[in-house]
Amino acid sequence: MSASDMTTLLLDGPGIEQALSRMAREIMEDGLIEDLMLIGIHRRGVELAARISGLVSDTTGQEVPSGSLDITLYRDDFDQIGPRPVIGKTEIPGNINGLRVVIVDDVLYTGRTVKAALTELADFGRPRRVELCVLADRGGRELPIHADYVGITVEVGEGERVEVRVPELDDELSVTLVRSSESE
Repeated sequence: MSASDMTTLLLDGPGIEQALSRMAREIMEDGLIEDLMLIGIHRRGVELAARISGLVSDTTGQEVPSGSLDITLYRDDFDQIGPRPVIGKTEIPGNINGLRVVIVDDVLYTGRTVKAALTELADFGRPRRVELCVLADRGGRELPIHADYVGITVEVGEGERVEVRVPELDDELSVTLVRSSESE
């Protein structure tokens, strides 16, 4: 973010915690916990998945496995991300065959990240059901993908973007709408 960007706080830490608690309840209401696995998309989706997994586990007393996907090699714009892409770690905590897998991401925009995640997930097996949980849905889909669980829906204009910050990576917990001063 440049110094001239303008930000609007959409959710602060307590607001995000409330949204995550609501989404965790919705996930519990929608199916069995015994066959549930949460998989976060790198980067911030991993931390969000771990938080939701903890909330579900605390409520039910049953541990819910949480893993991560790094979709870098599965992106449809891989040739545009530079000569030395940073590849993160994909960690699937066990066999996903027959499970209910909830993919967790921070912001849903075009749907291309989710498509890449679905493609990578298929390399690990065949879940019974795959659902999508996002903290912020900003619209602007290019693919027919929708989220099953949404923390906040945001109207985003030209030159605006939604940023999610988590303490593990950013030293704060927030969702902001950022408007680039260059778009004015």
